[in-house]
Amino acid sequence: MSGNTDKAYGKVIAKAWADAAFKARLLADPAGTLAAEGVAVPPGVRLTLVEDTDTVQTLVLPPRPADLSDDDLAGIAGGTPWPRCMCRCGP
Repeated sequence: MSGNTDKAYGKVIAKAWADAAFKARLLADPAGTLAAEGVAVPPGVRLTLVEDTDTVQTLVLPPRPADLSDDDLAGIAGGTPWPRCMCRCGP
């Protein structure tokens, strides 16, 4: 994600936390709700939205970057998130 996309997603998340009706729309139709907020979902991309709770956490397995070497992968396996972790577990 780009910095601009991160900011746009952050605004959508904040709005969902503050507005139950918006949250319901977002959960029911993520792509449509994002589009209505000015956040484009690229054509051909299927968007899945899940809600984490205190007892349910989501682990996202991103695609392996083409430019990630085995040495890079070995460093990541040691616990360094790449490019970064967006969950509540830490930085």
